[in-house]
This record gives sequence, C-alpha cells and structure tokens, in this order.
Amino acid sequence: MSYFVYILECSDGSLYTGITTDIEKRIEEHNNSAKGAKYTKARRPVNLVYSETSENRSTASKREYAIKKLTRSKKLELIQSS
Repeated sequence: MSYFVYILECSDGSLYTGITTDIEKRIEEHNNSAKGAKYTKARRPVNLVYSETSENRSTASKREYAIKKLTRSKKLELIQSS
C-alpha cells in the first residue's frame, strides 16, 4: 500500500502537511467533511500544492515530520521544485 505525503494551501495562505493512502478522498474530507483536520476546517477551501509517494507509513510519517520542521520559505521552495 502506498502512502502520500502532501501539502495543502489553505484559504488564508497557510500551509498544512499530512499523510494519507488516498489523496483525493483526503482532500475531499479536508474541504467538505467532519473528518478533515481541525486546522483545515477553519481554513477552507484547501488546495493540494504538493505530494510525494512513500512506500510505507513509517517513511511517510518521517517525511511528514521533516517537512513540518521546514521553514515556510523552504516549504515553498519544495512546492515550486516539484
């Protein structure tokens, strides 16, 4: 099963990073469902601006953590390099 690490841009311009196995379903949840993250519920709509594939949950979680530690400018560089 593949995992995706993704970055969303929220309506207020902030960035949100997460992981999932079904990226389309997860974005739909962030935008329209109570299952969306608490952070994104108050900042709808969100748009997918970056995603990458990981082979398992462990590597996806480690990558998510690494991305979350990046500064905003480094996240924007990552987004623009994709």
